[in-house]
Amino acid sequence: MSKQTTNTSSIVSKVWAFCQTLRDDGVGYGDYLEQLTYLLFLKMAHEYSLPPHNRNLNIPQELNWESLLQKSGEELEIHYSKMLRELGQTKGILGQIFTKSQNKIQDPAKLYKLIKMIDAEQWVMMGVKDKGDIYEGLLEKNAEDTKSGAGQYFTPRPLIKAMVACLNPQPMKTIGDPACGTGGFFLAAYDWLANQNLDKEQREFLKYHTFRGNEIVASTRRLALMNLFLHNIGDIDSDNFISPNDALVADSGERFDYILANPPFGKKSSMTITNAEGEQERDDLTYNRQDFWVTTSNKQLNFVQHIRTLLKPEGKAAVVLPDNVLFEGGAGETVRKKILETTNLHTILRLPTGIFYANGVKANVLFFDGKPASKNPWTKEIWVYDYRTNIHHTLKKNPLKFEDLQDFIDRYKDGNTAKREETWSLENPEGRWKKFTYEEIIARDKTSLDITWLKDQSLADLDNLPDPDVIAQEIIENIESGLEAFRSVLNNLK
Repeated sequence: MSKQTTNTSSIVSKVWAFCQTLRDDGVGYGDYLEQLTYLLFLKMAHEYSLPPHNRNLNIPQELNWESLLQKSGEELEIHYSKMLRELGQTKGILGQIFTKSQNKIQDPAKLYKLIKMIDAEQWVMMGVKDKGDIYEGLLEKNAEDTKSGAGQYFTPRPLIKAMVACLNPQPMKTIGDPACGTGGFFLAAYDWLANQNLDKEQREFLKYHTFRGNEIVASTRRLALMNLFLHNIGDIDSDNFISPNDALVADSGERFDYILANPPFGKKSSMTITNAEGEQERDDLTYNRQDFWVTTSNKQLNFVQHIRTLLKPEGKAAVVLPDNVLFEGGAGETVRKKILETTNLHTILRLPTGIFYANGVKANVLFFDGKPASKNPWTKEIWVYDYRTNIHHTLKKNPLKFEDLQDFIDRYKDGNTAKREETWSLENPEGRWKKFTYEEIIARDKTSLDITWLKDQSLADLDNLPDPDVIAQEIIENIESGLEAFRSVLNNLK
């Protein structure tokens, strides 16, 4: 084992051990991640200000890293809280990292120990992969903490990697994500491109001009900015890659070669308002946009419409969407018909339950290509890969792995449907890869894209039932999925 590997392992151990220490004080993974983000950014800014970098990052001397090292006890806690407050009011990425920041470590001795632990390492010199792995590991742990609600911002990394492999992004092309969470799609696309033999111009484009996204939750956006920075996307004083604006409000005018996205779970777009009696109410948001086919408060249907707007002609999209988008009537049917007409919706991957940190999620990946205006529908046939029926995954005992999706990736054939071959046939009714014509799809009730043909073996073969904990988890997920549907009905009735 190399000295560098040993040193990195030691740093990882320290970071994790301190996280456990703070959890005993009631500081969760999310709060720890935020404090780590503030302090890491300041330490790296300090390292960049020294030779050989000698960069001026416009951090006031009284608020820089060295000012923290000079204090301890209550004085340190007061100074740190003041730092966070004042840095959050500055411009550029500095203000974006520190926006709405607060000190969550109330014990000055532990805050001092954390500062000393970060100060002991040279973070700028550390390998990009090492820094990134430390941070991504913490993000995943935070997502596992169901009480924090962070799971809704964390798409399983094996799924992201598979989606990127299918889209096969090329150098000097732009990639957008209108609901980017902690930046998982950007990181996977960056790794995919960085592993190619890029020239200097292509490397610079990849680092500074490839990615653009939106994230409206301030704390999640902060984590995304730091995640990208630690993975060598952008720079400590570069322009903002992630807008805090609600992507659905208006067409920004930007157009992308690729869209990779997992829009937030939950059907309704809403905001909390205070009524005349001083009580809080939730008000559904609708987006009146001329480029949308239908006005609805259904968040995911709005994201589908928005993503269609963002795509360049011949641009490619891969989007994670819940089942309701595939079968819901009304606005859902209108959006599905328009997507079939105005894009080439060529592939649907049905995902299994038990792979997301948010429970009860039944989801799919839709792959479609942007097209110019035409009188005739662009979609000619849709290929469906059913990786749900008779598939059992759990987050702990049998988590989704990249290899589980390798068969789908191989059969995807870079989106070229002419090269594909069905695995389903009358002789092989258990084949998971089957195509449907445009005429077959539009003849379905409500133009439903919720298509399945495989028999559930657990109903027929009692000798091969999954483990009891898998069955129990599936029951929980089905109940929670049903509850979400009932809540939606109740909200509509209100």
